[in-house]
Amino acid sequence: FSGDLVKGFTDKTRKEVTDSLGLAGEAHRSQVYGKISGRKVSIRHEQIVAFIDLALSFIRQSIQANRRKDSLYHAYNLITLNESGFGIEYLYPMLEGQVAVLSSGFINPREALEILNSLRKSDLYREDQDSYLLYPDRQLATFMDKSRVDEKVLNKSKLLKALLERDDQTIIQQDAEGKLYFNPGLNNANDLRSALARIKDPAMMQLIDEEKEIVLDIYEEVFKHHSFTGRSGKFFGYEGLGSIYWHMNSKLLLAVQEIYYKALNENQPEKIIEGLRSFYYDIKEGLGTKKNPEIYGAFPTDPYSHTPAHKGAQQPGMTGQVKEDILSRIGELGISIQDGCIEFNDSLLDPDEFLKDPTSFEYFDLKKHKEQLMLSKGSLAFLFCQVPIVYTLSESTGIQVQFNDGSSEKIEGNRLPASLSRKIFSREGSIHSIQVQFGKK
Repeated sequence: FSGDLVKGFTDKTRKEVTDSLGLAGEAHRSQVYGKISGRKVSIRHEQIVAFIDLALSFIRQSIQANRRKDSLYHAYNLITLNESGFGIEYLYPMLEGQVAVLSSGFINPREALEILNSLRKSDLYREDQDSYLLYPDRQLATFMDKSRVDEKVLNKSKLLKALLERDDQTIIQQDAEGKLYFNPGLNNANDLRSALARIKDPAMMQLIDEEKEIVLDIYEEVFKHHSFTGRSGKFFGYEGLGSIYWHMNSKLLLAVQEIYYKALNENQPEKIIEGLRSFYYDIKEGLGTKKNPEIYGAFPTDPYSHTPAHKGAQQPGMTGQVKEDILSRIGELGISIQDGCIEFNDSLLDPDEFLKDPTSFEYFDLKKHKEQLMLSKGSLAFLFCQVPIVYTLSESTGIQVQFNDGSSEKIEGNRLPASLSRKIFSREGSIHSIQVQFGKK
């Protein structure tokens, strides 16, 4: 199937791939759950690498095939089984799909910026909260319109017209106002098939044979059972219609941060780096911690599940949002581990975070003793592995490590050597604090 990676998959080849993978899985399962001989076979590492490369090529093709014309990406797709193979239908755009592709490592920073620009212009953006919906909001059909068959749809079937003329209400009915509906006793396509089989009028038998699939298609067109996504498509709360799902917005924040640092490490053009930085803080402004209680509808510093369209934040609790926000915060502070060495970077930090006045920083050390560190104006402090890290802006970049025995060590640049990094990771207690100076830009 390697050739299909270039020209794309048809319904037929998509089914062939699925069948082949299914048979391979079946053979593996039979061997695992059957009698295992115990015989060992050596596999060269080149074979494993080649297999992984092949698998990645299929994954890359799948991602690329789901790129939309507006630069967003399709997320969950629908499969349609037909005689020729497996067809694919697309649902509406979803925030989850954009977060997934941004986190995939597949796209470059320029493409990421295109996605973010399109996302801001899309139906996923909710202006009143300056944040993003899980799915686009939409107007649901009223109760009386849900099973309604309009004239345009009716004209697709001679069978339905013939049943109406005979006043046969097995499949379709007409109310006092002349509106047409499917029989309310039909719960699904199987019920419809059974109802068609119960029609014994000899004059209708040929039409039923000829148009059974047409009527089934009309039924699906009216009810759209195939694209039913549960509460997200029908409810107004619990991450339903018009809802912001805060965990996914926190995931979006972290994904943009990852792309930002990728752009920085690749020395991408300044326009792209600044564009990603701007989007990062724009997304962060939309999170609850940046809002007042009136807009957020709850305590801004508390994590919440979702915010529906008709009221404030709902379902407080330690949701997954907390994890992403902690990781994002560590990333803002510029902490990263490279080859066993701790690196510091201030490029994503908001300059307003540096102190405007001197103050004291209280913390508990590794021995659970309460300590105090005096901070000067223009500095910033935090703990990493319970060791105080103090940032200051200076003429040049460098690190000074203060040891508990009173000695110190100066290091050029922004990276701690592996030997000192190990002391912090192991929490062995010899390092008192670390002063990091960043050269002014």
